[in-house]
Amino acid sequence: MSKKQKEQTITINDKEHKVADLTQEQIGMVNHVQDLDRKIGSSKFNLDQLNIGRVAFMNMLTESLKVEEAEEVK
Repeated sequence: MSKKQKEQTITINDKEHKVADLTQEQIGMVNHVQDLDRKIGSSKFNLDQLNIGRVAFMNMLTESLKVEEAEEVK
């Protein structure tokens, strides 16, 4: 008894397309779009880390300057 395999589809602009109906060129473009989506997600993740790291270092710098100023006043 063989199970019927579900046909692969992809949704583009809210329209479902059968992967089997796409040309090799279209499949290549789909692969590029998927890869770029992954890279964009990764870049956003890295940017979040960089921004938070910058804020943390700026806070540490600000605090160290306050300590220096307080020591100068003494």
